[in-house]
Amino acid sequence: MKATRKSGFTLVEILIVVIILGILAAIVIPQFTNASQDARKNSLTSQLQTIRSQLELYKLQHKDQLPPSLGTGANDWQEMSQMSDADHNVGMGAGFPFGPYLQQPPANPIISDPAIYSLVGTTVLDHGSGGGANPAGNVGWVINLTTGKVWATSAAQGFIYDEADPSNPNNDL
Repeated sequence: MKATRKSGFTLVEILIVVIILGILAAIVIPQFTNASQDARKNSLTSQLQTIRSQLELYKLQHKDQLPPSLGTGANDWQEMSQMSDADHNVGMGAGFPFGPYLQQPPANPIISDPAIYSLVGTTVLDHGSGGGANPAGNVGWVINLTTGKVWATSAAQGFIYDEADPSNPNNDL
């Protein structure tokens, strides 16, 4: 009687393939995790550029003044996301020729708490390109009402987002 050999993979061969796939996954998955965090940081930098340019446009059209609601905690972005007149009054129609400057209140993408990611805190300090302690408390954005400069807070909430050094560990989630 001839012994017939069944074709297929042995248990050892399957285990070797599973181990190789596990090693490859361990190498690749952390790179995807960093890519999503980098994407959030790039989105934040882009948002900061938009906010800064729109604040400058607002000031040009409103007698060199910033929106009065910024930093009040209630409707922080009201004048920026609605039509307004030169005296900062918001409304609709021909009497309100300016704006809206933003489609909606900006959400800081590196902060996961929806209760604070659009809130604006105020400061009298100049943070340069960012970094350092956050003087405004638990908010998504910080603005100097004297100079009109705006910065984002980091996810750690204790720091201003450091645009000059995205690898700063205080910027991370």
